[in-house]
Amino acid sequence: MTGTRINLADWPRADQFRFFRGYDRPHYAITVRLNVTKLMEARASTGVSPFRHTIWAVGKGLHAVPELCMRFKGDVVTQYRRLLLSPTIPLENGDFRYTYIAWNPDATRFDGHAAEKISEVREGAPLNANDGTIEDVAYLSCMPWLDYTSLDNALPGPDDCIPRVTWGKIVESAKGHEMAMTLQVHHALVDGRQVGQFFEATEAALAEFN
Repeated sequence: MTGTRINLADWPRADQFRFFRGYDRPHYAITVRLNVTKLMEARASTGVSPFRHTIWAVGKGLHAVPELCMRFKGDVVTQYRRLLLSPTIPLENGDFRYTYIAWNPDATRFDGHAAEKISEVREGAPLNANDGTIEDVAYLSCMPWLDYTSLDNALPGPDDCIPRVTWGKIVESAKGHEMAMTLQVHHALVDGRQVGQFFEATEAALAEFN
């Protein structure tokens, strides 16, 4: 998809970018608990899919933060206008595959498209892992059998700058329902402030329905 190259000469975080690029382990992951009470109410009343709606909400959270739409190769930093979302799709036999879904700000349209893509994968498809040619993407994964407190992802190397978002089992709480969600990012592009902005936008989107 279309991207805009960032001019490092006037980019406010160019020094931080160069600094963290030198780290052997420049990634970090933060896990928070999000309120999903309205999502579960919508599931009961309208049959909305918590899995697909969470994918949409994560997409809205990512697009609310420009830094989460940035990728780099070498010293070239590109900001993408629109991302693909690549969720892990579980299969009946316990295996999994990947798919790529274009995010759409219209939740209803996105849900229909996502349902089609997921169905295609489950009908039979190769692993479909990114070979490194797709930059304008974010990786998503659901772990519905675990109400976890922290999580780390396998990463191919220090220059992998694709965000990873994982969420866990939806459980009852004093607030209604909640679930753990983790965002893993590259520190050369994303600081804690942007992580906080992502979770705020995602939690709001989880309670948003057309």
